[in-house]
Amino acid sequence: MLNWTNKVDSGQDPMSKGRSHENHPMRPLKYTLLIILTTLIMGTSFPVGKIGMMYAPPFLLMGLRYVLAGVLLAWIVRKRPLPVQWQQWAQIVVIGFFQSAGVMGCAYYSMNWISSGESAIITFTNPLLVIIFSVILYGVTYRFSQWMGVILGFAGVVLTFGLHMSLTPGTWIGFGGAVSFAVSTLLIKRWGSRHDTYVLTAYQMLAGGAVLLMLSGFTEQPHFIVNTTSILVLIWLTIFCSIIQFTLWFYLLQNTDPAKTSSFLFLAPLFGVLSSLVLLGEHVQWIVGAGGVFICLGIFLVNRHPVKSA
Repeated sequence: MLNWTNKVDSGQDPMSKGRSHENHPMRPLKYTLLIILTTLIMGTSFPVGKIGMMYAPPFLLMGLRYVLAGVLLAWIVRKRPLPVQWQQWAQIVVIGFFQSAGVMGCAYYSMNWISSGESAIITFTNPLLVIIFSVILYGVTYRFSQWMGVILGFAGVVLTFGLHMSLTPGTWIGFGGAVSFAVSTLLIKRWGSRHDTYVLTAYQMLAGGAVLLMLSGFTEQPHFIVNTTSILVLIWLTIFCSIIQFTLWFYLLQNTDPAKTSSFLFLAPLFGVLSSLVLLGEHVQWIVGAGGVFICLGIFLVNRHPVKSA
Protein backbone atom coordinates (compact mmCIF):
# COMPACT_ATOMS: atom_id res chain seq x y z
CA MET A 1 0.00 0.00 0.00
CA LEU A 2 1.28 3.46 -0.84
CA ASN A 3 2.02 5.81 2.05
CA TRP A 4 0.17 9.11 1.87
CA THR A 5 1.95 10.78 4.81
CA ASN A 6 4.61 12.52 2.72
CA LYS A 7 3.68 16.16 2.16
CA VAL A 8 0.07 15.56 3.24
CA ASP A 9 -1.32 17.69 6.05
CA SER A 10 -3.07 16.01 8.96
CA GLY A 11 -6.72 15.37 8.25
CA GLN A 12 -6.37 16.01 4.53
CA ASP A 13 -8.07 13.65 2.11
CA PRO A 14 -5.18 11.62 0.65
CA MET A 15 -6.77 11.57 -2.78
CA SER A 16 -6.74 15.37 -2.76
CA LYS A 17 -2.94 15.45 -2.87
CA GLY A 18 -2.08 17.79 -5.69
CA ARG A 19 -5.74 18.02 -6.67
CA SER A 20 -5.88 21.56 -7.92
CA HIS A 21 -9.39 21.12 -9.28
CA GLU A 22 -10.87 21.32 -5.77
CA ASN A 23 -9.88 24.97 -5.51
CA HIS A 24 -9.92 25.77 -9.21
CA PRO A 25 -12.36 23.33 -10.84
CA MET A 26 -11.87 22.67 -14.52
CA ARG A 27 -14.61 24.12 -16.68
CA PRO A 28 -17.04 21.43 -17.89
CA LEU A 29 -16.64 22.40 -21.56
CA LYS A 30 -12.85 22.33 -21.34
CA TYR A 31 -12.95 18.99 -19.51
CA THR A 32 -15.31 17.47 -22.09
CA LEU A 33 -13.26 18.66 -25.08
CA LEU A 34 -9.98 17.42 -23.58
CA ILE A 35 -11.50 14.03 -22.77
CA ILE A 36 -12.92 13.63 -26.30
CA LEU A 37 -9.64 14.68 -27.93
CA THR A 38 -7.55 12.41 -25.71
CA THR A 39 -9.72 9.32 -26.17
CA LEU A 40 -10.01 9.98 -29.91
CA ILE A 41 -6.22 9.97 -30.22
CA MET A 42 -6.05 6.82 -28.09
CA GLY A 43 -8.57 5.14 -30.36
CA THR A 44 -6.61 5.88 -33.53
CA SER A 45 -3.53 4.16 -32.10
CA PHE A 46 -5.13 0.74 -32.64
CA PRO A 47 -5.67 0.85 -36.43
CA VAL A 48 -2.55 2.97 -36.99
CA GLY A 49 -0.53 0.52 -34.91
CA LYS A 50 -2.01 -2.37 -36.86
CA ILE A 51 -0.82 -0.75 -40.08
CA GLY A 52 2.60 -0.16 -38.55
CA MET A 53 2.99 -3.80 -37.55
CA MET A 54 3.10 -4.64 -41.26
CA TYR A 55 6.53 -2.98 -41.30
CA ALA A 56 7.97 -3.67 -37.82
CA PRO A 57 7.40 -6.11 -34.90
CA PRO A 58 5.27 -4.72 -32.05
CA PHE A 59 7.88 -4.22 -29.31
CA LEU A 60 10.27 -2.51 -31.73
CA LEU A 61 7.50 -0.30 -33.14
CA MET A 62 6.31 0.77 -29.68
CA GLY A 63 9.87 1.21 -28.42
CA LEU A 64 10.78 3.48 -31.33
CA ARG A 65 7.54 5.38 -30.81
CA TYR A 66 8.22 6.16 -27.16
CA VAL A 67 11.96 6.78 -27.43
CA LEU A 68 11.53 9.19 -30.34
CA ALA A 69 8.63 10.93 -28.58
CA GLY A 70 10.57 11.11 -25.32
CA VAL A 71 13.70 12.54 -26.94
CA LEU A 72 11.70 15.11 -28.91
CA LEU A 73 9.65 16.25 -25.93
CA ALA A 74 12.71 16.29 -23.65
CA TRP A 75 14.40 18.66 -26.12
CA ILE A 76 11.28 20.85 -26.30
CA VAL A 77 11.08 21.15 -22.49
CA ARG A 78 14.85 21.29 -21.91
CA LYS A 79 14.56 24.65 -20.12
CA ARG A 80 11.99 23.39 -17.63
CA PRO A 81 13.23 22.31 -14.18
CA LEU A 82 14.33 18.69 -13.98
CA PRO A 83 13.98 16.53 -10.87
CA VAL A 84 16.81 17.09 -8.40
CA GLN A 85 16.37 14.04 -6.19
CA TRP A 86 16.95 10.44 -7.24
CA GLN A 87 13.59 9.50 -5.72
CA GLN A 88 11.85 11.73 -8.27
CA TRP A 89 13.73 10.10 -11.13
CA ALA A 90 12.80 6.71 -9.71
CA GLN A 91 9.14 7.75 -9.71
CA ILE A 92 9.38 8.72 -13.39
CA VAL A 93 10.99 5.38 -14.27
CA VAL A 94 8.32 3.44 -12.38
CA ILE A 95 5.52 5.40 -14.09
CA GLY A 96 7.16 4.78 -17.47
CA PHE A 97 7.47 1.08 -16.72
CA PHE A 98 3.74 0.79 -16.03
CA GLN A 99 2.27 3.47 -18.31
CA SER A 100 4.34 3.03 -21.49
CA ALA A 101 6.02 -0.37 -21.37
CA GLY A 102 3.46 -2.22 -19.26
CA VAL A 103 0.25 -1.12 -20.94
CA MET A 104 1.33 -1.20 -24.58
CA GLY A 105 3.77 -4.06 -24.14
CA CYS A 106 1.07 -6.32 -22.72
CA ALA A 107 -1.58 -5.09 -25.15
CA TYR A 108 0.47 -5.79 -28.26
CA TYR A 109 2.11 -8.97 -27.00
CA SER A 110 -1.30 -10.37 -26.09
CA MET A 111 -2.27 -10.14 -29.76
CA ASN A 112 -0.11 -13.19 -30.41
CA TRP A 113 -3.09 -15.14 -29.01
CA ILE A 114 -6.12 -12.84 -29.19
CA SER A 115 -7.45 -10.24 -31.60
CA SER A 116 -6.76 -6.52 -31.29
CA GLY A 117 -10.42 -6.00 -30.37
CA GLU A 118 -10.23 -8.48 -27.51
CA SER A 119 -6.98 -6.88 -26.34
CA ALA A 120 -8.64 -3.46 -26.34
CA ILE A 121 -11.62 -4.76 -24.36
CA ILE A 122 -9.34 -6.12 -21.66
CA THR A 123 -7.04 -3.08 -21.58
CA PHE A 124 -9.91 -0.66 -21.11
CA THR A 125 -11.27 -2.43 -18.05
CA ASN A 126 -8.81 -0.05 -16.39
CA PRO A 127 -11.53 2.28 -14.96
CA LEU A 128 -13.13 -0.55 -13.00
CA LEU A 129 -9.73 -1.55 -11.64
CA VAL A 130 -8.96 2.07 -10.70
CA ILE A 131 -12.13 2.23 -8.62
CA ILE A 132 -11.35 -1.11 -6.94
CA PHE A 133 -7.77 -0.06 -6.13
CA SER A 134 -8.97 3.36 -4.91
CA VAL A 135 -11.36 1.66 -2.48
CA ILE A 136 -8.78 -0.86 -1.22
CA LEU A 137 -5.74 1.43 -1.00
CA TYR A 138 -7.14 4.87 -0.26
CA GLY A 139 -10.55 4.30 1.30
CA VAL A 140 -12.37 6.20 -1.43
CA THR A 141 -16.06 5.31 -1.61
CA TYR A 142 -18.28 5.30 -4.68
CA ARG A 143 -22.03 5.22 -4.99
CA PHE A 144 -23.87 2.17 -6.27
CA SER A 145 -24.87 4.12 -9.38
CA GLN A 146 -21.20 4.82 -10.13
CA TRP A 147 -20.32 1.14 -9.89
CA MET A 148 -23.22 0.38 -12.22
CA GLY A 149 -21.92 3.06 -14.58
CA VAL A 150 -18.51 1.42 -14.84
CA ILE A 151 -20.12 -1.99 -15.42
CA LEU A 152 -22.43 -0.57 -18.08
CA GLY A 153 -19.49 1.15 -19.74
CA PHE A 154 -17.52 -2.08 -19.90
CA ALA A 155 -20.61 -3.85 -21.25
CA GLY A 156 -20.71 -1.22 -23.99
CA VAL A 157 -17.08 -1.94 -24.90
CA VAL A 158 -17.87 -5.66 -25.09
CA LEU A 159 -20.82 -4.94 -27.38
CA THR A 160 -18.67 -2.66 -29.50
CA PHE A 161 -16.04 -5.31 -30.17
CA GLY A 162 -18.25 -8.40 -29.99
CA LEU A 163 -18.98 -11.12 -27.46
CA HIS A 164 -16.57 -13.83 -28.64
CA MET A 165 -13.80 -13.42 -26.09
CA SER A 166 -11.83 -16.52 -25.11
CA LEU A 167 -9.53 -17.37 -22.20
CA THR A 168 -5.98 -17.86 -23.50
CA PRO A 169 -2.51 -16.79 -22.34
CA GLY A 170 -3.16 -13.58 -24.27
CA THR A 171 -6.24 -12.89 -22.16
CA TRP A 172 -4.19 -12.91 -18.96
CA ILE A 173 -1.34 -10.93 -20.53
CA GLY A 174 -3.87 -8.36 -21.73
CA PHE A 175 -5.35 -8.21 -18.24
CA GLY A 176 -1.83 -7.54 -16.97
CA GLY A 177 -1.84 -4.48 -19.23
CA ALA A 178 -5.12 -3.32 -17.69
CA VAL A 179 -3.67 -3.73 -14.18
CA SER A 180 -0.58 -1.81 -15.29
CA PHE A 181 -2.82 0.95 -16.67
CA ALA A 182 -4.72 1.19 -13.38
CA VAL A 183 -1.51 1.25 -11.32
CA SER A 184 0.01 3.99 -13.47
CA THR A 185 -3.20 6.02 -13.23
CA LEU A 186 -3.04 6.03 -9.44
CA LEU A 187 0.73 6.58 -9.36
CA ILE A 188 0.38 9.64 -11.58
CA LYS A 189 -2.29 10.98 -9.24
CA ARG A 190 -0.06 10.18 -6.24
CA TRP A 191 3.23 11.56 -7.61
CA GLY A 192 2.27 13.72 -10.56
CA SER A 193 1.97 17.01 -8.68
CA ARG A 194 5.64 16.74 -7.69
CA HIS A 195 6.73 16.86 -11.33
CA ASP A 196 6.44 19.21 -14.26
CA THR A 197 3.80 17.58 -16.47
CA TYR A 198 5.86 17.87 -19.66
CA VAL A 199 9.08 16.66 -18.04
CA LEU A 200 7.23 13.71 -16.53
CA THR A 201 5.66 12.90 -19.91
CA ALA A 202 8.99 13.05 -21.74
CA TYR A 203 11.12 10.98 -19.42
CA GLN A 204 8.52 8.34 -18.57
CA MET A 205 8.21 7.68 -22.33
CA LEU A 206 12.00 7.38 -22.58
CA ALA A 207 12.03 4.90 -19.70
CA GLY A 208 9.16 2.85 -21.10
CA GLY A 209 10.58 2.96 -24.63
CA ALA A 210 13.96 1.70 -23.40
CA VAL A 211 12.27 -1.27 -21.72
CA LEU A 212 10.33 -2.08 -24.91
CA LEU A 213 13.47 -1.90 -27.07
CA MET A 214 15.23 -4.30 -24.69
CA LEU A 215 12.25 -6.65 -24.91
CA SER A 216 12.41 -6.43 -28.70
CA GLY A 217 16.09 -7.34 -28.68
CA PHE A 218 15.45 -10.44 -26.56
CA THR A 219 12.13 -11.66 -28.01
CA GLU A 220 11.91 -10.42 -31.62
CA GLN A 221 13.94 -10.22 -34.81
CA PRO A 222 14.06 -6.40 -35.00
CA HIS A 223 13.47 -4.91 -38.44
CA PHE A 224 11.83 -1.78 -39.80
CA ILE A 225 10.77 -1.48 -43.43
CA VAL A 226 11.21 2.13 -44.49
CA ASN A 227 8.60 3.59 -46.86
CA THR A 228 6.16 6.48 -46.90
CA THR A 229 3.47 4.60 -44.98
CA SER A 230 5.75 3.32 -42.23
CA ILE A 231 7.26 6.79 -41.71
CA LEU A 232 3.81 8.42 -41.54
CA VAL A 233 2.68 5.78 -39.06
CA LEU A 234 5.72 6.37 -36.87
CA ILE A 235 5.19 10.14 -37.00
CA TRP A 236 1.52 9.80 -36.00
CA LEU A 237 2.31 7.40 -33.17
CA THR A 238 5.18 9.59 -31.96
CA ILE A 239 3.62 13.06 -32.13
CA PHE A 240 -0.10 12.51 -31.62
CA CYS A 241 -0.42 9.15 -29.87
CA SER A 242 2.52 9.76 -27.56
CA ILE A 243 3.46 13.40 -26.93
CA ILE A 244 0.03 14.99 -27.26
CA GLN A 245 -1.91 12.05 -25.81
CA PHE A 246 0.28 11.55 -22.72
CA THR A 247 0.50 15.27 -22.00
CA LEU A 248 -3.27 15.63 -22.10
CA TRP A 249 -3.81 12.42 -20.12
CA PHE A 250 -1.38 13.35 -17.34
CA TYR A 251 -2.85 16.86 -17.18
CA LEU A 252 -6.36 15.44 -16.75
CA LEU A 253 -5.27 12.93 -14.09
CA GLN A 254 -3.48 15.61 -12.08
CA ASN A 255 -6.44 18.00 -12.14
CA THR A 256 -9.43 15.67 -11.74
CA ASP A 257 -10.49 12.54 -9.88
CA PRO A 258 -8.56 9.69 -11.60
CA ALA A 259 -11.42 7.17 -11.41
CA LYS A 260 -13.88 9.65 -12.90
CA THR A 261 -11.48 10.57 -15.70
CA SER A 262 -10.57 6.93 -16.34
CA SER A 263 -14.23 6.12 -16.88
CA PHE A 264 -14.02 8.05 -20.15
CA LEU A 265 -11.47 5.55 -21.43
CA PHE A 266 -14.48 3.52 -22.49
CA LEU A 267 -14.71 6.00 -25.38
CA ALA A 268 -11.28 5.03 -26.72
CA PRO A 269 -12.20 1.61 -28.16
CA LEU A 270 -15.37 3.11 -29.65
CA PHE A 271 -13.24 5.71 -31.43
CA GLY A 272 -10.93 2.85 -32.36
CA VAL A 273 -13.75 1.10 -34.21
CA LEU A 274 -14.74 4.28 -36.04
CA SER A 275 -11.14 5.08 -37.03
CA SER A 276 -10.67 1.46 -38.15
CA LEU A 277 -13.63 1.93 -40.45
CA VAL A 278 -12.02 5.01 -41.99
CA LEU A 279 -8.41 3.78 -42.14
CA LEU A 280 -8.81 0.04 -42.68
CA GLY A 281 -12.30 -0.24 -44.12
CA GLU A 282 -13.34 -2.62 -41.35
CA HIS A 283 -17.06 -3.31 -41.30
CA VAL A 284 -19.01 -1.70 -38.46
CA GLN A 285 -22.31 -3.34 -37.44
CA TRP A 286 -25.35 -1.82 -35.78
CA ILE A 287 -24.30 -3.33 -32.47
CA VAL A 288 -21.54 -0.70 -32.29
CA GLY A 289 -24.28 1.91 -31.92
CA ALA A 290 -25.83 -0.10 -29.11
CA GLY A 291 -22.42 -0.31 -27.44
CA GLY A 292 -22.09 3.45 -27.75
CA VAL A 293 -25.38 3.95 -25.90
CA PHE A 294 -24.16 1.73 -23.03
CA ILE A 295 -20.86 3.62 -22.93
CA CYS A 296 -22.54 7.03 -22.76
CA LEU A 297 -24.94 5.78 -20.07
CA GLY A 298 -22.06 4.42 -18.03
CA ILE A 299 -20.18 7.71 -18.27
CA PHE A 300 -23.29 9.62 -17.16
CA LEU A 301 -23.72 7.42 -14.08
CA VAL A 302 -20.05 7.55 -13.08
CA ASN A 303 -19.95 11.33 -13.33
CA ARG A 304 -23.34 11.96 -11.73
CA HIS A 305 -21.99 12.14 -8.17
CA PRO A 306 -18.60 13.12 -6.70
CA VAL A 307 -16.45 10.55 -4.90
CA LYS A 308 -16.23 10.52 -1.12
CA SER A 309 -13.40 9.55 1.22
CA ALA A 310 -14.04 6.91 3.82
